[in-house]
Amino acid sequence: MLTVRRLTGAGVVGVAVLLAVVGNSVGLTATGWAVGLLCGVTVNLVVAQGLRAAGVDPGPADAVTLGRAVITCAVAALTADALLHGRTTALLVPITVVALLLDALDGWVARRTGTTSAFGGRFDGEVDAFLILVLSVYVAPDLGPWVLLAGLVRYLFAVAGWGLPWLRAQLPFRYWRKVVTASVGIVLTVAAADAGPHWFVVTAVIGGLVLLAESFGRDVWWLWRHRVTAPVGAVRMRGLSWRRVGGVVVDTVAVALVWVVLVAPVEPGRLAPVAFLRLPVEGLALAALVVVLSGRSSRVVARVAGLALGLLGVLEVVELAFVEVLDRPVDLVTDAGHLGAAVDFVRASYGPWAATGAQAGAVVLLLALVAGVTASVGRLARQLRRRRRRSALAVVALTVAWALTAVSGAQVGKDEPVAARAALGFAVGQARGISTSLREQRAFDAAVRHDAYADQRTGDLAGLAGKDVLVAFVESYGRVAVEGDASAGVRTMLDAASARLGASGYAARSAYLTSPTFGGVSWLAHSTFLSGVWVDNQTSYDTLLAGNHTTLPSVFARSGWRTVGLLPSNRGTWPQGQRYYGFDTIYDSSDLGYAGPAFGFSSMPDQYALDAFGRRELGPGRTSPVMAEIDLASSHGPWAPLPRMVGWDDLGDGTVFDAVHAGAESASHLWSHRERVPAAYMDSIEYSFTALLGFVERYGSDSLVLVLLGDHQPATIVSGFGGNHDVPVTVLARDPSVLARISSWGWQDGLRPGPRAPVWRMDAFRDRFLGAFGDRSPEVVTAGQTAPAAGVASAPPTRAIR
Repeated sequence: MLTVRRLTGAGVVGVAVLLAVVGNSVGLTATGWAVGLLCGVTVNLVVAQGLRAAGVDPGPADAVTLGRAVITCAVAALTADALLHGRTTALLVPITVVALLLDALDGWVARRTGTTSAFGGRFDGEVDAFLILVLSVYVAPDLGPWVLLAGLVRYLFAVAGWGLPWLRAQLPFRYWRKVVTASVGIVLTVAAADAGPHWFVVTAVIGGLVLLAESFGRDVWWLWRHRVTAPVGAVRMRGLSWRRVGGVVVDTVAVALVWVVLVAPVEPGRLAPVAFLRLPVEGLALAALVVVLSGRSSRVVARVAGLALGLLGVLEVVELAFVEVLDRPVDLVTDAGHLGAAVDFVRASYGPWAATGAQAGAVVLLLALVAGVTASVGRLARQLRRRRRRSALAVVALTVAWALTAVSGAQVGKDEPVAARAALGFAVGQARGISTSLREQRAFDAAVRHDAYADQRTGDLAGLAGKDVLVAFVESYGRVAVEGDASAGVRTMLDAASARLGASGYAARSAYLTSPTFGGVSWLAHSTFLSGVWVDNQTSYDTLLAGNHTTLPSVFARSGWRTVGLLPSNRGTWPQGQRYYGFDTIYDSSDLGYAGPAFGFSSMPDQYALDAFGRRELGPGRTSPVMAEIDLASSHGPWAPLPRMVGWDDLGDGTVFDAVHAGAESASHLWSHRERVPAAYMDSIEYSFTALLGFVERYGSDSLVLVLLGDHQPATIVSGFGGNHDVPVTVLARDPSVLARISSWGWQDGLRPGPRAPVWRMDAFRDRFLGAFGDRSPEVVTAGQTAPAAGVASAPPTRAIR
């Protein structure tokens, strides 16, 4: 005989098995697993409570309907993966079709077996509504948020019933409702499959919304007309308390939320389902305090612990974001300044509305997390106090289990101990990180005060007399761009460019520099390279720019060069940069006469920016050589839309790029297929180098010296986690005496460094460069001795990379 326990037990097992099958077939992230399991457990708890309250045994039709609910949970898991991780969901449409087919089966089974019931009818309708909600969420990014009305209308109707009791009256059976829900499910499945022209899909979904509006409108009209005669209590089945059902659901969500905060890993690579199958010692300790303490003390502990856990949950979310993007933990002392930069990136890449929405959404979500965790701890504490004796026994049993698993070293999955203390370890790590950051900041302040080239007599740059020296940073040009199978196109392009430039008399030497940053925050690398000080956080950067530590531009300026900053994607003035670096002129996005479209974060294509610089600074009639910092941004994430090369003589005011932009792939479309992002990154590097090397061929001369380098590795979606911070660096010149000065460096020939090329810290470059091309090193000036031989450089700093 089919019982409530057997039915719901089979339902939970069915969800787990189906998710495992889906995961094995197309892959599921931890988010997908969590959403699928949460849906499955919640559905089965509600079904069990509803059947017991209704006083009926489940029938064969209920089993069929529960099967549809299980499939819908898998569809929800795939939808979560698609929306949050941009993963492909090839199985979503086929299993949705199975759910729709089963929808025609459960009613037939109930009639054939004589097991129709009020509960079965209600259950069938709620599963229909759940499936429509999930499908509407899935197609909303493509069709627009308006399609969510299809999924929300049933729940808006229910919410309205809380304030208008007559809406909760029992409606007479109408087969048309079944036709409408089935039709809406079908059109949303067609939309999910993208089966047809866009206009057809939109028209079909609008038709479904019209049917829903008609059906619900007719029901509301009937309930209004019969609001006196229709008994409000008719909707309640015998002994059924939906408030009790809701309590079970809320308790389940509260346990899940607190559990996630206590055991969730803060490394994206460990976010697997098994990581949540652990026993948190912090939860046991908190439960023990709540049970042992008196009522008032227990409530105080619950409130304080709830708030603390909520704030800890916020820190965990921030930590995950930092590791995901920058491949490093968050630093609570020095990283606050990155918030503004993140908003600027979203605004530049996706527009002002996206930036405003992202800020508002982040604030709401984080506040909701704090409030939700605090409320959850308070609710669970009340439940523990109500059943104090049972709770005490459970806490003791679980504490013994925790101790046994800790002693035995029991694990779930790979390297995940059952006896978890993740939350405590994370909190302690953050506290230690604050102490470490404060100590490192004091060391940084001391390093800034020590400036070997502060004396105006040092760094005369005699070896570069009359040369135009350009330092070009290629955004996100990391070691990953020249190593591995995915980089074949970039390597081929660089090798071909080396041969082509070699035929024109140029030669190049290349190596690697270790950047202080990863995945973003480019200005930390720029300041490290130009100042010779290791700058790996925003606080250090602000401190550096507030002082007067010597930089490469300032040495060139005092040696007679005109110094220029080409920052084509800066969207405003930069007075602190101009004051600190001492540039005579800075060109930003408003200074180059560009009238074309922006390409993602980049205000203009690199080709246009380089040509504008060449015409303004490298033309005839100059009285002094130029030293310039050039920041190329076309290879900046999100790597879409991406420009392409046009004829140099066709650049004009940049409107030639209107057509290029119109035909380019958008960032949202690219990132909805995350597996294609690494290839788009490689394409952007090829474009930036094609533009830069084309600029050399167009404006180069015997006096040109180009130092080109990356600022950091690209984000983890391209570079992966735990990689190095190396970026390629190249010195290119036509005059052989320039490269002779650095012959002792041991750098490799060509534009592309090989696997065995030397690797320097980025902060070592300034002193080595000035030592190689200057005849008055700090040691010579201080001792009053003869200059060292060309190529001799100071030793690199010895501070460790964090």
